[in-house]
Amino acid sequence: MSELPKTMTAIGIREFGGPEVLVPEERPLPVPGAQEILVRVRAAGVNRPDVAQRIGRYPPPPGASDIPGLELSGEVAALGPGASRFAVGDAVLALVPGGAYAEYCTVHESTALPVPKGLSTVEAAAIPETFFTVWPNLFDRGRLVPGETLLVHGGGSGIGTTAIQLGKAFGARVFVTAGSAEKCEACMKLGADLAINYRDEDFVEKVKAATDGKGVDVILDMIGGDYVPRNYEAAAEEGRIVQISFQKGTKAEVDLRKLQTKRLTHTGSSLRPRPVSFKAAVAATLHEKVWPLIEAGRIAPVIDSTFPFRKASEAHARMEASGHFGKIVLTMDG
Repeated sequence: MSELPKTMTAIGIREFGGPEVLVPEERPLPVPGAQEILVRVRAAGVNRPDVAQRIGRYPPPPGASDIPGLELSGEVAALGPGASRFAVGDAVLALVPGGAYAEYCTVHESTALPVPKGLSTVEAAAIPETFFTVWPNLFDRGRLVPGETLLVHGGGSGIGTTAIQLGKAFGARVFVTAGSAEKCEACMKLGADLAINYRDEDFVEKVKAATDGKGVDVILDMIGGDYVPRNYEAAAEEGRIVQISFQKGTKAEVDLRKLQTKRLTHTGSSLRPRPVSFKAAVAATLHEKVWPLIEAGRIAPVIDSTFPFRKASEAHARMEASGHFGKIVLTMDG
């Protein structure tokens, strides 16, 4: 590591607050530990958990960097003790528990993957957080199988655009909710079978009408709040509701008889605190089942916009305005 700099520029959180608290600062270069690689970051995805961390509602797990950022792409700059899966110079993308908003970041080698052929560094950085989230929640917790119907709330988000494509690629009929006619149209172009504008349409009514009253088999929900009882109404018998976030709050008033009479499963998960072993298993599954689809052009990350990483505050303002469709990405070059 003698040729590497001793310090780097990273985006720190000066204090909890609005986007303006994100400021470039000098940090010591991180040193990779056992089975870790040091990545020279070229691009980093922006996600809702980054916003939550910035305002003080989502602290990094023990041992993780306090620098925000959960996903990145770049080149391997150095290897830690025992790291053998990659060589210096390899192009990788990676899921990390923190630290991606920086020029360099350490990564456990098992949660890094080779960049799929044909993808840019920006596209590669837009993959890890959403794909590592959507795959286990749809196909493991949600038990989605070909021929079933999936409802995705927040269809225009990074999670939503990923879920549309994965659901369709693996044989599901996909419905989404989104907040504008333009986003609904974009979801349909991406492959959704039905897009519901939640601002002027009742998704329960639309779902029931589209399924002859049956309801949907799986619901992927990042909204929470008053969506919870409505999800119970929209779900089919034996339906599975997977909770991955709570943008409308963590509390809801629910008639639990629907849970009983429909034999529903309401489950949930979070990704960041999970152990490396879990993330490594997801990485291996994605490499086997999804990478061929990406390299064949059947699935691609949807990019809304890019920002220079020193202007991370502008990227966060874009996300909080909720006008984006797909992923917002920070670029480290230039």
